[in-house]
Amino acid sequence: MRISGTFLDEITHDIPSNNWGRAEWAEDFRIMKSVGIDTVIMIRAGVGRTAVCPSQVLSEQADIFPVYEDLVELFLDLAEENEMTFFFGTYDSATRPSRERTLDQEVQMGKDFIDEVWQKYGHRQAFKGWYLTFELGKMEKHRVECLRQLGAHCKGLSPHLPNMISPYLHGSKLVDDPISLDQHCEDWDEILGVLAGAVDIVAFQDGQVDYDDLPDFLRANRELIAKHRMQAWSNVESFDRDVPFDFPPLDWRKLWWKMEAAEQSGVEKLITFEFAHFMSPNSCWPAAKNLFNRYCDHLRKNGELD
Repeated sequence: MRISGTFLDEITHDIPSNNWGRAEWAEDFRIMKSVGIDTVIMIRAGVGRTAVCPSQVLSEQADIFPVYEDLVELFLDLAEENEMTFFFGTYDSATRPSRERTLDQEVQMGKDFIDEVWQKYGHRQAFKGWYLTFELGKMEKHRVECLRQLGAHCKGLSPHLPNMISPYLHGSKLVDDPISLDQHCEDWDEILGVLAGAVDIVAFQDGQVDYDDLPDFLRANRELIAKHRMQAWSNVESFDRDVPFDFPPLDWRKLWWKMEAAEQSGVEKLITFEFAHFMSPNSCWPAAKNLFNRYCDHLRKNGELD
């Protein structure tokens, strides 16, 4: 089972920017297509005061910095040229220094921005879904309600398009107070019940728990997602959380193991965070080229690449 989708992260706030222009992005889309990637997910339309596209809503309500290039148009152009599906990632103000908005204000800004986006880009052929950017790893009622309301709003505008989320595991590699598998299942049974009808695809991140524990979490996630009649994908992280700095490309052996564990759990699709930085031969990380080469060797061995 190969990786057939990737996030696009050009609004970076915890990894370095590749500083690519149209030519570099065009080359990377070509490479992605050559190894079987058919789905690209823009992880966020903005964070704090930085955005990927000009927006009157975000200018007025989030005081964003000037936007000099419309990356949404660029990504849609390249997705269409390469016959890929594009998911639009919503705006995330969670890291804004002054977190003064109420839930109602946060949701209203999100809805206004989604309306603006749909009017501007919704007609594009590659626009095939929404990615709800807010991430969570356990029951957080505020964030769950944000997801539910924004997902429902997207459904009202485009009932034929799927909504996707990519939650994290509240595990020991991420937090000092990890929750147990039983608590994880209890929380996510409740969360997915709330999100039923507003979310169609759930792609849990896989990098926050120990490798010994990951297969149990993957199986539990797939069963929970199926229970709530959603599609189960797996976000196979291609960066390494086990080294003492943030964040280099993952050791190939770890990626291989995680891909096999995800396939054995029964998920429908493998996506990654994130090809351009951690798997592309053109990445600002030199080791990404070697990870790409090892991944291609693996695909050739399995008859999945000429």
